[in-house]
Amino acid sequence: MTAPAIVMMVVTMLLVWGGLVASIVLLRVIPLPEEDHDLSWDFEESQVPREVTC
Repeated sequence: MTAPAIVMMVVTMLLVWGGLVASIVLLRVIPLPEEDHDLSWDFEESQVPREVTC
């Protein structure tokens, strides 16, 4: 392999592995939202969207 090809390979490997390391670090640093959120929707009958026919 030529020198420019090796340089590009090393740069690309550093970019990929650096992104992996950065994502792992950020996942450990940034707190996750609480998982006990109530995601249910309480719609009344009048608030339920109806199908529109043309």
